[in-house]
Amino acid sequence: MQAISINNLSKTFRTRKWGKVEALRDLTLSIEPGEIFGFLGPNGAGKSTTIKTLMGLITPTTGSAELSGIPVCDAACRAKVGYLPENPAFYDFLTAREYLAFVAAMFDMSRGSVTSATEHVLDLMELTAAADRPIRGFSKGMVQRLGLAQAMLHDPDIYILDEPMSGLDPLGRALVKNIIKGLKAQGKTVFFSTHITADVEVVCDRVGVIANGRLQAVNEVRDILIRGIEGYHLQIGGISNFASEGVSVSKRGVTTLELYVQRDDLSRVLEQLKMAGGDIILIEPQRKSLENFFLDVVAGAIDK
Repeated sequence: MQAISINNLSKTFRTRKWGKVEALRDLTLSIEPGEIFGFLGPNGAGKSTTIKTLMGLITPTTGSAELSGIPVCDAACRAKVGYLPENPAFYDFLTAREYLAFVAAMFDMSRGSVTSATEHVLDLMELTAAADRPIRGFSKGMVQRLGLAQAMLHDPDIYILDEPMSGLDPLGRALVKNIIKGLKAQGKTVFFSTHITADVEVVCDRVGVIANGRLQAVNEVRDILIRGIEGYHLQIGGISNFASEGVSVSKRGVTTLELYVQRDDLSRVLEQLKMAGGDIILIEPQRKSLENFFLDVVAGAIDK
């Protein structure tokens, strides 16, 4: 059974100013249990509309979706789902600890489990020191981390996160990425939207790119990065000179060389270096990034 199943999902909004707006067009997508899936797209592509539909906040115009095999129109499907909206907002007169107690009551958690779970997520999000302060005094990054804490509180099997790194400083982003990796190690499913390709590249198994309301591409991140390799940077010790077809010397030392080798020439050049008595210190692939892949896909969608 798939953790998340989306079938021919479409959503059309009708507005006075813009008339008919097709936010989603025949979206079909499946997420496997234990998978970390990044949902990439520019602003207005349909990411938040998809997530709000999964959470029952928007009714689709056509199509259907299921969480753990239960239709999203059935509230029971969200009992084991952790949700972080794009712009989380809380009762800011409450403290973080009080708000988490309120969330726990929504999931009918026992008193004993609430205490241990609250302390765990506060510690995980590095909010323990601020747990008894009113939320109105929190920074944007602290509010974002509290939003993720409430999504984790009841230990769900599926996490649906809308721009989880939004508003976080580099330390906060690193923290959240490590937490997502930890969730994968526990066998949890994470579906998160973003427009920051570097976040997807680090934590995701697969990535889907949406633009103009349509799913444009779905690929494994590893395959994208491997296919994007254009050449290799080599550091070689023990020799001060080397020449071969398809090789350029970028730096020369007394007994070291730094080379750039075209992708298809690597095996041949390594054999030649071995025969020349060179010691290979470093081989580093030079590749197109996931950002290049994303920009190419989006550009193609605009040209259609």
